[in-house]
Order: sequence, then C-alpha cells, then structure tokens
Amino acid sequence: MAYDFYLDSMLLPVAPSKLSISIDNKNKTMVLINEGEINVLKKAGLTDISFTALLPQTKYPFAVYKNGFQKADAFLDKLEQLKTSQKPFQFIVSRTYPNGKLLFDTNIKVSLEDYKIIEDSKNGFDVNVEIKLKQYRDYGTKTVNVTIKQDKPVATVQNTRPAETSPTPKVTPKTHKVVSGDTLWGLAKKYYGDGSKYMKIFNANTGILKNPNLIYVGQVLTIPV
Repeated sequence: MAYDFYLDSMLLPVAPSKLSISIDNKNKTMVLINEGEINVLKKAGLTDISFTALLPQTKYPFAVYKNGFQKADAFLDKLEQLKTSQKPFQFIVSRTYPNGKLLFDTNIKVSLEDYKIIEDSKNGFDVNVEIKLKQYRDYGTKTVNVTIKQDKPVATVQNTRPAETSPTPKVTPKTHKVVSGDTLWGLAKKYYGDGSKYMKIFNANTGILKNPNLIYVGQVLTIPV
C-alpha cells in the first residue's frame, strides 16, 4: 500500500513511517450533592496530529518528488512559510493500493503549530523534522440590525458574514490541459482558491478520470463553476 503526505500543495518526498492523530473530548467531571461524580459531555476538542518526516539531501530511488528533486532546505522553507503565514492549510494523507486505486484518505484543515529539525550522524546529511499540526475550524460572526417599533426593540439577523474571506466570484466554465506537475488539489487551489475542492473537478470529469490521485499530461479537464 502506498502513502502520500501533503502539507498544503507540498508532497513530502518520503512518507513518514508513523502518524499520530489525537482526538480529545472536553468532557468535564463535576460533583453533585447526594449524587457523587457526574460526567458532563461536551463537543470534542481540536484534533492534534504529529509525525516525523525524513527530508533527504540526496536523491533516493524510494523518494517521490512532484516537481523534480529538491534538497531539504526547499521543504524547510515551505514549513517556515506555513508556520508564519497565520493561515490554515489542508493536510492530506492518501492511501492507495499498489494498482493505484484509492483506499481512503485523511483530509483535514490544520495549522502548523511547531516543527523541530533533528540532525543525527546516523542519517548522514539527511534531516529529520518533527512536525506538529492542530485542526482548524472555520468560524464566523453575525451582524444584527436593531429597529424601534412601538417603543419595542426588534432585532433582525442578517446573513452570516464569514470570518476569513468573501465567496469566490462565479466564473464561466473553462477547461485546463494537464501539464507535468499538475494535481487535482493544485488545480482546485488555482481555480477556486481552495485545494480541498479537488473532488469538484474530479466529479466533473469522471468520463476520463477514474482516480482523483491519477491525472495524466495532455488530458483536457473541465473546470466547473
């Protein structure tokens, strides 16, 4: 079984051997008179994700490079950008059978909380990086208009205003000819500003695509509105 680890649009050259995902509840234990302890159930907290990635300094036959071989510093620069940008991004782990058929994937919006560079003489010039991610949940605010009718305040709630960005303007349908290095995730980010919408492109092209992880140079894909 093959694994692909994506941080935003960056594919890690070597899939980590271990992945830790911690999903903690925020339940609260209280003591009631004559009742003893009770457990107040609350919604689950944010998911914590951690793993250690190998960043080679030389090209190995088992490493995968989406845009050709790059040394470790190129990936470290991307990690620093993700940490300092103050913006969430998509974390994807894609699991496929040896024949390329998709088994299942992990797809979650996260923030990069911390990363630690580990240099060990046993690894030669290669670099290990401990990466810690935390789930990001979108949130928004509402605006309220208050009017006075017959000396009584009346509140009306307007449409929810997203906290991040306004909706992407609608565009006319277009097509895209696949070139080397293209992925559905990258195309969704290019055309919609959100890589997680890659299945929208896949669903519009099921006549020529069988696997969202496999597209080929020269294919002409419909990019739906």
